[in-house]
Amino acid sequence: MNIVIYNEGIHDKEEWMKNVYPQGIHGALSDILASPENSITVITLDNVGDITPELLARTDVMLWWGHAAHHLVPDSVSNTVTEAVQKGMGFVALHSAHMSKPLRQLLGTSCTLKWRDNDAERVWVTAPSHPIAAGLPEYFELPDEEMYGEYFDIPKPDDVVFMGWFNGGELFRSGVTFTRGLGKIFYFQPGHEAFPTYMNPNIRLIIKNAVKWAAPSKRLERLECPMSPAPGPVLK
Repeated sequence: MNIVIYNEGIHDKEEWMKNVYPQGIHGALSDILASPENSITVITLDNVGDITPELLARTDVMLWWGHAAHHLVPDSVSNTVTEAVQKGMGFVALHSAHMSKPLRQLLGTSCTLKWRDNDAERVWVTAPSHPIAAGLPEYFELPDEEMYGEYFDIPKPDDVVFMGWFNGGELFRSGVTFTRGLGKIFYFQPGHEAFPTYMNPNIRLIIKNAVKWAAPSKRLERLECPMSPAPGPVLK
């Protein structure tokens, strides 16, 4: 599988974060997905221009982690990601990537939510038969995580795979899926940069399952204008 991991990489340069993720968030995600069968490309904001149509045409699944620099991602890059998803590339948006340009463009809503500083979270499996939930217990707990709460301004999901409950009483649709064109999308809330969430075995299993689930079964080689005399899209 060809996988692209985008992590804006701003926090990863700070000394305090190196105590949480010595190799950066992209390093932790790469470790989760490391396999002889997988080819992983890491991109940060420093080389975000490397996200090209040519790269994504051969990408099965893209993971996106962003937080403080969504506005610095060029619109042209977001357009490229959006088109690739519509053609069949899987897209996994993590934590604060709810505000990323590609996800908001794909979903067509503000993706805003309520949030506050850190709390303990209990993650409930609300769609136990979904492939992303395979191998998980009924629920699991994260001792520290940033609180995200409803209302979460997203369209009606295809599936709500996980619900998060926080000690403050808030609920959140913490794992949701969508389909856009031929592409599968999964948004997953846990993953605040201040805590080693991506070291949790249940979180790691969810990410592995999500990437496997989002991988395309069909891809569009090209998009054609409906009025074009040229042959239509080719499925493969």
